[in-house]
Formats: sequence, structure tokens, C-alpha cells
Amino acid sequence: MRLGLFGKGGGAERKAAASADASRIKAEVRARLGLPDEAAIAVNEILCADPSCPGTETVILVMNPGAKTRAYKAQMPMAELGGEALLAVLAAEPS
Repeated sequence: MRLGLFGKGGGAERKAAASADASRIKAEVRARLGLPDEAAIAVNEILCADPSCPGTETVILVMNPGAKTRAYKAQMPMAELGGEALLAVLAAEPS
């Protein structure tokens, strides 16, 4: 099966798993960064077909009212991002 740029396609089972992974990551990010309820968190998995790209990348956007949006990037799919890997991503300087 062929997936689009943002991992679209793959049926209901894949979409449910991706949604669960995104929810898990959002909750962990909110807890680790001590974010208020007003802060919005977006988690997206991006697939790059260019040979020079790392392949699958997870992008986490933290949008806190009155503050600049912070972007964190992990060179792995959402399903693999957790624990130590997520801590390392959040410890890095956001873009």
C-alpha cells in the first residue's frame, strides 16, 4: 500500500493506531513541559520520499498563548517515540 505525504491511507486500523500514538505523545509532552490546559499541541508524522531525507519524521508543535510556537522534531515514526527518545527530543533546542 502506498501512503501519502502525511501518512494518509492504510485503513481505519492504521488511523486508529496513529491517533492513539499522537494522543499519547501529546499527554507526555504536556506533562514533561508542564504546559497549561490552554496550550495546544499538534503531533504529525511526515513521510519524505526524497533519498536525502531521513524517511519518517515526527513533528511536535507546542502553541502556548502569548508565546512563540515551538517545534520539536524526532527522526522516527510516532509509534517509536516515547520514553528516553521523547525526553531527548524535548531536551533539544526547539526550532
